[in-house]
Amino acid sequence: MRVLGIDPGTVTMGYGVVESHNDNLVLIDCGALVTSGRSTMGERLCYLYRELLCIIENYQPDMVAVEQPFVASNARSALAIGKAQAIALLAAATQSIPTHEYTPTQVKQSVTNYGASSKEQVQEMVRLQLGLKEIPQPNDAADALAVAICHLREIHLSELLARQGEKQ
Repeated sequence: MRVLGIDPGTVTMGYGVVESHNDNLVLIDCGALVTSGRSTMGERLCYLYRELLCIIENYQPDMVAVEQPFVASNARSALAIGKAQAIALLAAATQSIPTHEYTPTQVKQSVTNYGASSKEQVQEMVRLQLGLKEIPQPNDAADALAVAICHLREIHLSELLARQGEKQ
């Protein structure tokens, strides 16, 4: 199973491709799509969409997992992130790839077993779970890998529960 994880943003969008072999996770690629903050929103979204289509074409993920925007005190920022999230969902949908969305708390809970983990704790667990020497850079890429790992863990858990239900 190959999953493309997306950490949405309109200036920097992190992506991470992780493959699962049984219970082993393997890093395929990660990085960040960076736009010019001086570009219009439409130009940035168009660039992100085209680049995501290239990533999807290159890596052929089975599923795409996208982090949902966190709405705290800055609604404007959350709206911009929501636009980037919509672009990621659109890119996957145009290629008929199933998508799944996760809140930041769900990602943290799945990757670190603690829903209020710090960014540093999540990034360190990403490094450990993928068997890497260093935390993936930039931070947006490490965050996207966490989203992909979250989805793979959710699939694994669902499969275990389904098998357990069959036995009863």
